[in-house]
Amino acid sequence: MEEQSQNQNKNLNQNQLNIELKEDIAQGIYSNLAIISHSSSEFVLDFVRIMPGIPKAEVKSRIILTPEHAKRLLLALGDNMGKYETMHGLVKLDERGTGFPMGAIGFN
Repeated sequence: MEEQSQNQNKNLNQNQLNIELKEDIAQGIYSNLAIISHSSSEFVLDFVRIMPGIPKAEVKSRIILTPEHAKRLLLALGDNMGKYETMHGLVKLDERGTGFPMGAIGFN
């Protein structure tokens, strides 16, 4: 009985993922614009920081995902937004629109 329990714990430990978060990555990168594009085999998410009155902005981070992982991200964001709104209230979107081209999502 004890041996079976140890084997189950060993199997659980083998299925665990050890994720390392380095300090420079843990700082995060602020973004107030995301540009999303895709091909038949991948989705590309470019995170940009735009500053008022400055006509030029640079991509601060690029994430490339398979379509399956992009869909999982979409579902995870929806799930997390639902939990956030349950705790903190509905997040309202600006009715004026983003003012950015199609495929771009502006954050304010």
